[in-house]
Amino acid sequence: MLTGMQITVIGGDARQLEIIRRLTELDAKISLIGFEQLDHAFTGAVKEKLDEVDFSVMDAIILPVPGTNGEGKVETIFSNENVLLTEDILMKTPAHCTVYSGISNPYLDGITTKTNRRLVQLFERDDVAIYNSIPTVEGTMMMAIQHTDFTIHGSKVAVLGLGRVGMSVARAFAHLGAKVKVGARKSEHIARITEMGLTPFHLNDLPKEVSDVDICINTIPYPIVTANVISKMPSQTLIIDLASKPGGTDFRYAEKRGIKALLAPGLPGIVAPKTAGQILAGVLAQLLEEDFLKRKEP
Repeated sequence: MLTGMQITVIGGDARQLEIIRRLTELDAKISLIGFEQLDHAFTGAVKEKLDEVDFSVMDAIILPVPGTNGEGKVETIFSNENVLLTEDILMKTPAHCTVYSGISNPYLDGITTKTNRRLVQLFERDDVAIYNSIPTVEGTMMMAIQHTDFTIHGSKVAVLGLGRVGMSVARAFAHLGAKVKVGARKSEHIARITEMGLTPFHLNDLPKEVSDVDICINTIPYPIVTANVISKMPSQTLIIDLASKPGGTDFRYAEKRGIKALLAPGLPGIVAPKTAGQILAGVLAQLLEEDFLKRKEP
């Protein structure tokens, strides 16, 4: 239980509603910023403006999955309010206050470092990333079906990267009968791709390997699907980029060539916000309870 714990939830999308629901069930006291247009009410959660919150008593601040933008603005789907998380706000919090976010950026890293506040990036955790790969795969399948005029079965698919998402995507497309090859750099990843019964290739050979693909799925957050790579693709190829913004694809050149390229970060929050929110809520509840118990120890 989180009885007596004070938490501020700032902005976010439908995933945050599952987090709020779980934390109120655990008896935490919640301040909601950026939710004034939300009709639903949660017992134990109070909607407030940013300047109304007493940050001096906050044990934790929970941000949306993207955290903030480069200027500190927090995305607020349920509000028109312009919400900025600043260094001054963090300075008002107790020294033990922890900031939870899905991912980070130089701005968020900077203000938490300057104020000596702990920042926890949930998407750096293996469990969160693996659980999230499930709705990501379903969303990728949905996009592939919606934006092609052929079946996945029998199609030629190239997956770039064998991280937690890449592995799940490659396996799922193969199970649907696609001819899947996976690009990687590490020798252990090449070995794992082979063990999975898929076709491996080194990313250095990417321009050659995309010459016959129907669908190219990128999971690498680095400019890898370059103009040179795109120039070697058939004109009907569909690119689905799952990497975090701005993705790893030259979208300008893809458009110039007439190749459909879709940037699709955050698919779990789009295709299955309830499930994605429950994943985050479960991990957050565990982390908050551990932190709360640790501070109560003599």
